Amino acid sequence: MAQIRIARRVLTECIAAMAFPILLLSLFVAPVSAPVVAETDRSRARWCGVETMPLKPSHQSWAQWVVLRLRSRSMWRTDPPVLVTAVLLSALSLLVAFFGFIGAAALVFSPVFWLFGIAAQVGPFTPESVGETLLAMPAGIVLGAVTMAVLTGTSFLRDLLLRTFSRSRDPDLLTKLEELRTSRASLTAAFEFERQRIERDLHDGAQQELVAVVMRLGMLEATATAAAAASNADADADADADQERTERIVRLARQAQAHAERALERLRDTVRDIHPRELSDLGLIAAVRELAARSPLRVELTSTGDDAQLSSPTATAVYFTVSEALTNISKHAGVENARIDLRCTSTDVHVRVHDEGVGGARIETGSGLAGLRERMRSVGGNLEIISPPEGGTLVMASAPSEPPW
Repeated sequence: MAQIRIARRVLTECIAAMAFPILLLSLFVAPVSAPVVAETDRSRARWCGVETMPLKPSHQSWAQWVVLRLRSRSMWRTDPPVLVTAVLLSALSLLVAFFGFIGAAALVFSPVFWLFGIAAQVGPFTPESVGETLLAMPAGIVLGAVTMAVLTGTSFLRDLLLRTFSRSRDPDLLTKLEELRTSRASLTAAFEFERQRIERDLHDGAQQELVAVVMRLGMLEATATAAAAASNADADADADADQERTERIVRLARQAQAHAERALERLRDTVRDIHPRELSDLGLIAAVRELAARSPLRVELTSTGDDAQLSSPTATAVYFTVSEALTNISKHAGVENARIDLRCTSTDVHVRVHDEGVGGARIETGSGLAGLRERMRSVGGNLEIISPPEGGTLVMASAPSEPPW
């Protein structure tokens, strides 16, 4: 394992040496290039076995992240020094790798060159006989080993400077950040558990009671109808009064049954809005398909991939994003059609909800879309809206299959 890490360090230093011209040019576009170089250096350190914290979210594009990073005051304390260090150390790696490896190769293959009448000169050494070329071979191997050792040391120096520049002024900041992530994860998990508990309680409790009420009201209607039929056969003086009372019972029973059925339907909608059972039992794609079927809009749904790898928090966040988007289209867009594109992979999920309506939608503080954006962020995702006036609305959401916490 140690040999693999050393090999990785040598390889990354060789890559850094070849990238020296690009790094040198990046100084002319600093500070825009500083976050990119610094994040790349953090990725290099992680590949070499050093624990570093990535700053760029996986769902965010480089352009978006650089713009946000430039607004952070911490960037000016860490990223520009890392950029300057990367340029200087890459220049050093270029010199060491170029002269070290080329010199080592010249010494190792010195006998071959001698056969072709070439005396391979390395620094002040120039072989003058076959014996000297043979002695140059082990010297070349030693020079190659020394070159690799110097490049490895340069890589460790790069790690040391990266940690030095990335160290916060507040030594407890990383601990506080980790506590915040843990707390957010706990809150999200607790919120998800509570929603499922409410759904289970309503489904197994109140909903079952309403089903029983509807059944008993139906039985009451049947009994009252039978009593009315029996009263029609009576010939006594109170037959008309009995029939009138019976008909009133039937009418009231039917009204009560209608009310109970409407209450049951609303309760089912409430249960579905809290946490749809299709999402728990069948997965995200089936739940979104059911959502599209129940929508008053004509929804064109395209789904690709397998949602089996999606975690429950991620699937729930995406589901309610689609639900809110369809609700907004039916209320505000002024159209009857919508299109949903859902793509699931083993690592993430992407969804797009598009309409050709009036446009002009915005994510405002306190709105439903603002709440959904925060929910998507809580699982490591993001929510974006493109909605020019009179140009329709496109809601885009993406998230990793497993939340980063």
